[in-house]
Amino acid sequence: MFWRVFLIPAAVVVLAVSCFAQGGKAEPKRFELAAGGDSVVLTGRLSNAQEAEYVFAGKKGQMIVLKMNRTSLFDYRVFSEEFELETEFESSPTLELELPGTGDYLVFVRKKMVAKPRTARFRLTVTTKPGN
Repeated sequence: MFWRVFLIPAAVVVLAVSCFAQGGKAEPKRFELAAGGDSVVLTGRLSNAQEAEYVFAGKKGQMIVLKMNRTSLFDYRVFSEEFELETEFESSPTLELELPGTGDYLVFVRKKMVAKPRTARFRLTVTTKPGN
């Protein structure tokens, strides 16, 4: 009976710590985007309803173009709380956007809920337009 007093609470603490450790949200992956025609290709594998998050530093007035290879399986959006920018989740292959301020912008890629395939690979190309 003595061991139950210490072992059971210890097991509860270990389980609680492991649950909290796995439940945290991962930081977005940062990528660099230079001016004047630079491109970055973001790739990954997601299951239904999963999201991948990326962040980049943009400049006011910078034009960016996002191109998604598999819009039947994935959609994407751009967000910045600081500049009150929030696009809808896009299902079109291309989105052109002028950045409203200098700072960080988030890019979200989401796997659509479909019966098949439940898991798939995406390729999102982010390009700055020359002349910015």
